[in-house]
Amino acid sequence: MALSRDEIFNRVKDVLVEALGVDDDEVSESATLTNDLGAESIDFLDIVFRLEKDFSIKIPSGELFQVDLLQNPEYVEGGNLTELGIAKLKEAMPHADLSSLDENPDVSRMPDLFTVGTIVKYVELKLAA
Repeated sequence: MALSRDEIFNRVKDVLVEALGVDDDEVSESATLTNDLGAESIDFLDIVFRLEKDFSIKIPSGELFQVDLLQNPEYVEGGNLTELGIAKLKEAMPHADLSSLDENPDVSRMPDLFTVGTIVKYVELKLAA
């Protein structure tokens, strides 16, 4: 039986509470992983591992949190994503709401785009595949 969005959210919340040591009331769909929940780069590996274990899914490197693309000079110029970079990022991360990049493509805003809701939507898509 398929999990509801609420069930997925609650399990993702449990993963984040364990991985980041935050209180469960801090974890909302709109909470950003880095700014709101204090995640650091090493935490992202732990989060991926825990999600794979909890949901019995495989998360290929860079699929959930696309950061390699940001190191490519073809996609980033002067601290901003190029039009091609935005298109590639949207293609690589259909689970993330990247619409705000069209108006402000500043790469430094990327951490704000990785929210709890992004993870929930990713897990939904993985489970539905």
